[in-house]
Amino acid sequence: MSRIRSTFLGTAVLVLTLPLFAGDNPPQSGARPEKMTPQTRVLVIRDLTAEHAFARRMLPQGEKGLVIKNGKVSPSDAQVRQLVAENGPAAQPGDKCVITNVVLKEKAIILEINGGPKKHQKWYRHVEVGMNGTMTPVAGPDKSLNAHGSMVTLEFDNYLPELTGDQIRDLLAPVLDFKALSVAEAYEKTLPPKLQEAIKNHQVLVGMDKDMVVYAKGRAPKKIRDKDEQGHDYEEWIYGNPPEEVDFVRFAGNIVTRLEIMTVDGQKIVRTEKEVELPSAEGATEVAKKETPKPANAPSLRRPGEDQYGDNGSGDLRTTIHNGPDTQPTPPQKSPPASSGPTLDPTDPANSTTSPHL
Repeated sequence: MSRIRSTFLGTAVLVLTLPLFAGDNPPQSGARPEKMTPQTRVLVIRDLTAEHAFARRMLPQGEKGLVIKNGKVSPSDAQVRQLVAENGPAAQPGDKCVITNVVLKEKAIILEINGGPKKHQKWYRHVEVGMNGTMTPVAGPDKSLNAHGSMVTLEFDNYLPELTGDQIRDLLAPVLDFKALSVAEAYEKTLPPKLQEAIKNHQVLVGMDKDMVVYAKGRAPKKIRDKDEQGHDYEEWIYGNPPEEVDFVRFAGNIVTRLEIMTVDGQKIVRTEKEVELPSAEGATEVAKKETPKPANAPSLRRPGEDQYGDNGSGDLRTTIHNGPDTQPTPPQKSPPASSGPTLDPTDPANSTTSPHL
């Protein structure tokens, strides 16, 4: 009986002390994640390749694409507009784009968008057939040699952690939207809340551009072009027909400058004060127009010591002629002063001073 009682007490003590030992090494929530395994790399590439998404930001063409690190996107909006002014856009905000290639590096995931910044040739374009030393390519020449895509890079601090395809989509959310169902929905998410509310309610605000008006009201059934009192050209879109409400949306360039609403009861509402402020691309255009500074040793056809406008800087673009490396430039020849009497032609026999030979 005493043996059974001692066994029971030993079991109870062991059960009570197990939580204490289990608490010595609790799971650390802040532990570093594991590195991505080769199997996961294959799954991620298969999951993201040929995936369609909507752009939330402007994607410039070329190898200088967008970089996402710790939730922040670089370069800035002004630098992106400058790249777009130089190389052109690969995708506008709200455009549907496709991931054409996925490259996994040691610390980054590189996504090529709409073909990427470099043109990739098909494998069969490298195949040639022939005989007697004459080889002919199987495929014809590729007519589209220029690439028009971009790239998005997802960077990490130390290494590429273990992630799933859905987790990578969430990290790409500042640039790409994988959840939008339509182009209009994706475009609305790129706008400020005030513009989103106006487009959702089909309202036009002074300061909108043409794309926003199309998303808010649809394509205008009637458009006219004219000049105002100051002689400036404008374009006006007309929505509605009497006796319904009629909206007259006037554009100066690409921006709404005047909105006139004729209500059903005959009231006329005119709004000309800007209600929304859009980011302007004028700064990027000015930067793109600036000339690139030339290096000091730039090649030139001028001789040493000769400036663009000659030696005196008078603005005369005539080239100074040198007779030799050590001689002074030949001064221009002055024409003799015009005589007051008539000019005689020495080749004319009538003007000769010698008597004719007999």
